[in-house]
Amino acid sequence: MKDVYIVATESPKAVTEEEIRDAFEGDEVEMTFGENGQLFSVSADGAKVEVRFETRDNALGWTPDLLTGTAELREFLEKAIGFYKVSFEPGKPQTSVAVFEALWAVRTILELTAGVVVDVTSFKIHGPEDIEEITELDFDIRDHITIHAMEIGEKDKSYWVHSHGMAKFAQLDVEMFNIGEDDLAAAETFFHELCTDLAFGQGPQPRAVIATSVGLGFTLLPADETRPHLYGVDPDTYDGHEGKYLTVVSPEGKHNLAEILEHYRERFEEESEEEAAALREHAEKLLPVFKARYQRKGLMEPLTFVVRAPFEVHPDGEETEPQEEMLWAEVVSWDDETLIGKLVDGGRQTTEWRKGAHAEIDETQINAIAVSRDGRTMDPEELDKLLLAERPA
Repeated sequence: MKDVYIVATESPKAVTEEEIRDAFEGDEVEMTFGENGQLFSVSADGAKVEVRFETRDNALGWTPDLLTGTAELREFLEKAIGFYKVSFEPGKPQTSVAVFEALWAVRTILELTAGVVVDVTSFKIHGPEDIEEITELDFDIRDHITIHAMEIGEKDKSYWVHSHGMAKFAQLDVEMFNIGEDDLAAAETFFHELCTDLAFGQGPQPRAVIATSVGLGFTLLPADETRPHLYGVDPDTYDGHEGKYLTVVSPEGKHNLAEILEHYRERFEEESEEEAAALREHAEKLLPVFKARYQRKGLMEPLTFVVRAPFEVHPDGEETEPQEEMLWAEVVSWDDETLIGKLVDGGRQTTEWRKGAHAEIDETQINAIAVSRDGRTMDPEELDKLLLAERPA
């Protein structure tokens, strides 16, 4: 059993057995109390989660620099004196099951006492709303791991990109070397896809050559085999990263991955003003028939209607000037001039807008539209043909 989550509170006393039993009432779980120094344990779906409670005489008073979270969450953590340590055996019975059982235990504790949550494996601090959304919305690996980029090399500026947090899924963290600054966003997206597969036990096995969707390949090798062949990397770079890693390399075992990241790089190319204007004009022109076609979509028709709109985010804190991030949302319902959309992807800068969250969007905010059939996005000609069929003869 490994400590994965810590619920930090300002109360020096643990919640009572009666409160815990009442909170879990109706859930199909098996509970024990006071066994082997535990506050309680809960078993469900083949996973067992253990919770211990510890207290300090004085408030913690500080937060480690590695921890990421809002200033408000960090301030709460610094005042904490009571700590619920939530542990489980990663990978039992499956890679993701125990994680979500633990998160439900964490959520239950937070319903009984005010607190914040530290993910020990990924160095993240979550608030109660974060835990509620993580347990209810679509799975998003960004809630479970952190991607770090550290500069290496003296002559050519390049980065060592690596993950933290995969241990909770009984998986090794992954790393890549010699990543250029312009490719950091692309490498992060590649890691998100790779780690999602690994989290569900569907990732590649070490040494197996994996072909990407654009015909390029990569493989995963143990870090103790790959790191010795790197030149110009100070061994002190790995301080604090002594755990086992899997290194992403080319099928030949080389650290040159520019070709693999090229496919991901295209997603971060800045949209020109002309392109944005063209998409907005196209959306405005076809919005009435787009809406009409959505509203008469058959129950079993394999069409998905998505729209893009600006969302307000606060990457520098709630007290700072907000920024705009363009997000796509699948249309769930559409009444009058307002639609409810389910976010296709979460915001890149903050967790204010998570993947799978529902948002209210005014028609006037829509600046791009798209339709997919059986999971494939229609090209502009197909989209026009589908929607223009709605126009009266």
